[in-house]
Amino acid sequence: MWQDAKALNATASGIFVLTLLACIAAGVWWVAQRPMFTLRTIRIETIGQDELKHVNHLTLRSNALGRIKGNFFTTNLDAVRQAFESVPWVRRATVRREWPDQLIVALEEHEALGTWGEDGKLLSTKGDVFTANLAEAEEDHTLPEFDGPDGSEKEVLSRYDELRAWFAPLKLVPESLSLSGRYAWTVKLNNGMSVALGREQTSTTLKERVDRLLGIYPQLVEHLQNIETIDMRYQNGLALSAAGLKIPVEGAKPKAAIKKNNVKPQH
Repeated sequence: MWQDAKALNATASGIFVLTLLACIAAGVWWVAQRPMFTLRTIRIETIGQDELKHVNHLTLRSNALGRIKGNFFTTNLDAVRQAFESVPWVRRATVRREWPDQLIVALEEHEALGTWGEDGKLLSTKGDVFTANLAEAEEDHTLPEFDGPDGSEKEVLSRYDELRAWFAPLKLVPESLSLSGRYAWTVKLNNGMSVALGREQTSTTLKERVDRLLGIYPQLVEHLQNIETIDMRYQNGLALSAAGLKIPVEGAKPKAAIKKNNVKPQH
């Protein structure tokens, strides 16, 4: 080998290239550590919103800023993004560098629509379940109550929008909406009345049941006060209960049934 001039030249060239690369890497590392590249500014912007209502700089400082490590070159942007997305009310964050010493963080804030379940979580207007200060959410508006199986959040949100439109002719507004484990729907309205709509047997089942209720509701309230529950799962009618309702039948339960045939309620 030592007599092979070509092999010696190739080896020497390889060693030279490796040495040069090592020097370049060391130089880049040295430059990257200079104080001029220390992160001096983190600018907060918004995504699709004029301003942030619930996320403030004090919250960001206590929850996210302390978790940012490194300088302009070495900070991990994905770790920074995760730090900001861990802050209450933050739905999404994007992070980019701006030469020579800034990070630009764009935040999208959750907009709470109502509560979800019984453990104090919130449902956003985009169908996301998140955890935040319930009192802050209640400052914006009265919160409807939602519940359903895991993964049904967006379905419940979509159905809520439809029910609001369906009951609008009666000037009734859904205050709570629940989807049971058997996928049966129950809606409570702002007059205190709870309506069992049951399961969706077809794509039009719920709409048809609501339409039947809309058709007969004026007659019901003309003769009955303080209706508590209405069961619309009957194929040709409904069943209801009302405070103080009296049925002149011995041994009858405190529930009135209005139906054409003696059929069991459908789910």
